[in-house]
Amino acid sequence: MTLTKVNVPFRADHVGSLLRPERIHKARKDFQEGALTAQQLHEIETEEIKKVVDKQIEVGLEAVTDGEFRRRFWHTDFLEHLNGVEGYVPEQGYQFKGEETERYNIRVNGKISFNVDHPHIKEFIQFKEIVGDRAVAKQTIPSPNQLFNAGIRNEDIYPNIEDYATDIIQSYRDALRAFYDAGCRYIQLDDVYIAGLNSEGIPFNDSGFSREELIDLALRVANGVLEDKPEDLIVTTHLCRGNYRSKWAFEGSYAKIAPTLFAKEKVDAFFLEYDDDRSGNFEPLDYIPNGGAYVVLGLFTSKHGKLEDKETVKARVKEATQFVPLEKLCISPQCGFASTHHGNILTEDEQWAKLKYIIDISKEIWG
Repeated sequence: MTLTKVNVPFRADHVGSLLRPERIHKARKDFQEGALTAQQLHEIETEEIKKVVDKQIEVGLEAVTDGEFRRRFWHTDFLEHLNGVEGYVPEQGYQFKGEETERYNIRVNGKISFNVDHPHIKEFIQFKEIVGDRAVAKQTIPSPNQLFNAGIRNEDIYPNIEDYATDIIQSYRDALRAFYDAGCRYIQLDDVYIAGLNSEGIPFNDSGFSREELIDLALRVANGVLEDKPEDLIVTTHLCRGNYRSKWAFEGSYAKIAPTLFAKEKVDAFFLEYDDDRSGNFEPLDYIPNGGAYVVLGLFTSKHGKLEDKETVKARVKEATQFVPLEKLCISPQCGFASTHHGNILTEDEQWAKLKYIIDISKEIWG
């Protein structure tokens, strides 16, 4: 299947993660307790990925993911398999609205580079074989800017943040090439860090740099990764304010990053949270250049199962056309349904009903 910037992202798209079925939860528990081998766990995950791919196609999605079924967290599973990065259990998790997350994080313990034996590459090859030519196989990975969160950079190894940025850029350029060589043509970079640069407190930051300096650095890192990427490799980014068991981490509009990142980041599309007033209004979209990136409006929440009012959704899409032409807009949930293995507080039936609802509304809007 050949992808072009004309048809990706799709009018009805989704962010990526899906609720883990109970069989996977049980298999993970059995593996941790020594009742299953790693190979047996992998086989169970593969069987469940086959089912979830079939279900995504059944409800009408044109881009499908593996549901992130092999991951515990949306970001750490990828990052801890880079050379120079390790996973560990910190003294506390992240503080979300009303809940502390499970304690697990990553930190730098050496010079960063891409691991040519990264398990996500092998997993994508298997996933793409499952999808075949029935849909577009979409790969989600954390943004390179996630490595600038507080507590990750080791200043003994990287006293100069520019040297740190240089190695991160090269690592991700190598990662994009590895996915491309494995047959991937649609990659989404998930980014809580950049969304956090909008927040008044700039959460997860310990760099000592100003907001403006951090925004400039984030742009240089993102565009450095995208420089000279293959023309037919579609790379989008998803900006998120936290998604853990239906809780969120922070709030703030896109106004502070829009003049730099919306105007200049060379991604093919922005997946943006717009499911409630934590994200502000659509005015920052005015910074996206004419003929520039698509905007995927996350007007539907993944945090609960209640369906949004159809006419309200249509009215909000119309409102967004004041800043971005209708032909450059798409719709989706604001985030995945299970950014971590815990999942959000809704049922699988509610998840599928919401995705089908988004597809149906997209057909009414765009035909």
